[in-house]
Amino acid sequence: MSQRKFQASGQRGFTLIETMIAIAILSFGIISLLAVFGTAVAVTQNAQENLIARQKALQAMESIYTARNSQQITFSQIANSPAGIFTNGATTLLAAGPDGLVNTLDDVNFAAAPPCPAGPECLVLPGRDGILGTADDTAMILSNFNRQIAIGSVLESDGVTIDPNLKQITVTITYYTSQSHVPQTYTVTALISAFH
Repeated sequence: MSQRKFQASGQRGFTLIETMIAIAILSFGIISLLAVFGTAVAVTQNAQENLIARQKALQAMESIYTARNSQQITFSQIANSPAGIFTNGATTLLAAGPDGLVNTLDDVNFAAAPPCPAGPECLVLPGRDGILGTADDTAMILSNFNRQIAIGSVLESDGVTIDPNLKQITVTITYYTSQSHVPQTYTVTALISAFH
């Protein structure tokens, strides 16, 4: 009988403290996993705005190169006003005016076309059925996006003389996401020369 008692007392379970420590470690792991999941959901929701900003910046940059290459504008016109045709500062995403270039002095509001109202640029997105061009399409008005085109001089290798045949173009898209009140930016910078 004394042997049985000795064997029974040698078998032990978890103490209450060990159990509480294990629960705390497990809880910390689960909370960390939920935080990572929440961050992933927020990044996924902002992906659409990020893609729009990238496309609008590249579109503006490409239109400047196209206008220069097609001789629609001269190299001297590629400057901010008053010397050139591009506006100073950020503007909403308006439609290009008669010159075909955005952020110039002749920009106009986009015309109303259902489901989009007149005003800043608007994208038509598929509705609940997932098919574009049906009655349930929705409008995404890009009033939370601003675009700025800054055109600057480039210095020659001596660091003092301005190169007359080279300019730096910086297109910056500033936008607010539905998740943040802090503005997000997307910037594209390139050089453009007087030569085609």
